[in-house]
Amino acid sequence: MSEHKHPSAEADAETSVLDETERCLVWATMVRVYLTESDHELKPLLKCLHDELQVCGVTVMRGIAGFGASGVLHSAGLVDLSTDLPLVLEFFDRPDRARAAIERIKDFVEPGHVISWSVNVELNHR
Repeated sequence: MSEHKHPSAEADAETSVLDETERCLVWATMVRVYLTESDHELKPLLKCLHDELQVCGVTVMRGIAGFGASGVLHSAGLVDLSTDLPLVLEFFDRPDRARAAIERIKDFVEPGHVISWSVNVELNHR
């Protein structure tokens, strides 16, 4: 096994082999964007992430309840079809690509609605 390095290590040391035959760990950056259903930026943001930035993949999750800076609680019961519920858009990619995406995302969302952190992604070694 090779030594596991932090993302701040040299750029060419982004991969650590876990099992010489099958798997490797790759440093990536996870990005999470907080929106609400009433935000009209979701579709343009998804189009940008897919067509322009071509990030690895995006998942959008619909919350059942949440509140933001306003303190107003938004929640849905079992019979509610549409309210102003929270949405969380999430993706990961190489650190350099994630940084570029975050810069572009700033055009779509308010400050403080984007967070990111370093993660390890286990991949099949080819």
